[in-house]
Amino acid sequence: MEDDLLKKIRKLSQHYAYISLQMHEAVARRAGLSGTDHKYLGFLMEKGQMTAGELSTLTGLTTGAVTGLIDRFEKKDLVRRRFAAEDRRKVIIEPNTENIMLLLAPLYEEFRSRSEKLIASFSDEESTIIETYFEKAIEIMTEATDQLNNKQS
Repeated sequence: MEDDLLKKIRKLSQHYAYISLQMHEAVARRAGLSGTDHKYLGFLMEKGQMTAGELSTLTGLTTGAVTGLIDRFEKKDLVRRRFAAEDRRKVIIEPNTENIMLLLAPLYEEFRSRSEKLIASFSDEESTIIETYFEKAIEIMTEATDQLNNKQS
């Protein structure tokens, strides 16, 4: 690949990441959340119920910060705390998917519709290339994140 093309793609990728952050911050503000709280809520939606300790590990937040996060979500009825049946000292955090979707889905409606139309405009071959790029980029980013996190320990 030409050096100029590589630089252009890298710059576009960075710009996409920046714009994505701005859009998610805007969505979060409209939903009455901070940008980071919005993303952590996304973790809960994706991963499902988990303990506060698991959420701490996933996010890199301290257990105290996770307690504050859960408190904020609970006040908005976006999560529920329940005790684990096998160990009542362990608290399970359950996302309230219905309330989360009621809050966030309308804010993503136009974006989602336009994104789906854009994706539909690509051929199957182009879509496969895009899918491959994202899968491999996610793998690289996950490995880089794990390395950075392990170097902190």
